[in-house]
Amino acid sequence: MERRHFITLIGGAAAAWPLAAASQHTDQMRRIGVLVAYAEGDPEMQARLMAFRQGLEQLGWSEGRNIRFDIRFAPAGAGQEHSRAQELVALKPDVIFAHTPQVVASLQRESRAIPIVFVGVADPVGAGFVASLSRPGSNLTGFLGIEASIAGKWLTMLKEIAPITRVALIANPKNIFDYFVGAAEPVARSLSIELVPSRVGNAAEIEHAIESFASGKPNGGLVLPPDATTSVSRDLIIALAAQYRLPAVYSFRLFVKAGGLMSYGVDFVHQNWQAASYVDRILRGEKPADLPVQAPTKYETAVNLKTAKSLGLTVPPDLLVAADEVIE
Repeated sequence: MERRHFITLIGGAAAAWPLAAASQHTDQMRRIGVLVAYAEGDPEMQARLMAFRQGLEQLGWSEGRNIRFDIRFAPAGAGQEHSRAQELVALKPDVIFAHTPQVVASLQRESRAIPIVFVGVADPVGAGFVASLSRPGSNLTGFLGIEASIAGKWLTMLKEIAPITRVALIANPKNIFDYFVGAAEPVARSLSIELVPSRVGNAAEIEHAIESFASGKPNGGLVLPPDATTSVSRDLIIALAAQYRLPAVYSFRLFVKAGGLMSYGVDFVHQNWQAASYVDRILRGEKPADLPVQAPTKYETAVNLKTAKSLGLTVPPDLLVAADEVIE
């Protein structure tokens, strides 16, 4: 049963938007570049882009009337980020909307002048995208991804649902891998969990990492931090977790909807909607250097009871109560 409906969220939150900004229309055609690390047909990505478009529409920007989109897709692991970034920058858009650290890094290398609004970047200061969260000081600003401290939450969730003693933390090392490992290590020690960092860059490496981990000691589990590389291979990961009977916690609800056990993370559909406000402000003359990087405002928990049953696990009542979505 789904307790959070995106349309309701949009309708309820619309009243909180600056009415003055929403009423300021312009007939000048503006160009918005978009670069994402997912395939064009990915349903999650389509939902996020729809939220972004809806946010802009509520602020007075209508596609075909005063804005046009130039969208490029660079699925993680395909090695297309650089060429797609070059294509977008060559079009000289008024602002670029970008997802994931790899994509943002590619755009930053191509332009230090075009304003860039990002989402899904957990450590923009450490990545060298901004000078500070409060004063970015560059052509980039945006919305933080999941904070490193959430790694402790993932480990605790696994420990609550199963007698876990080993956990493989799986992600692309280019996506601030050490950021999450460093935060997870002290929590893992406190929970008597052996943390196994597993660096992957494509589907073949993901399969090898999970198979190798599963062939080791018993009582293992998986943690998947936010990472486009693992997101685009979610069906493979979910199948392997089921095959080797590994409880897993993910950072995206989309894994749970596809058959994964449970997730806790940022509501990125909502964050894409929020990002429209920064694109709007930049189109109206503000500079990204002066717009503080925003922390996530919405986290969500999802649990798949069918998957729990197939693994012989009982979901704790507290986790069920806290869940925003329970798939039965």
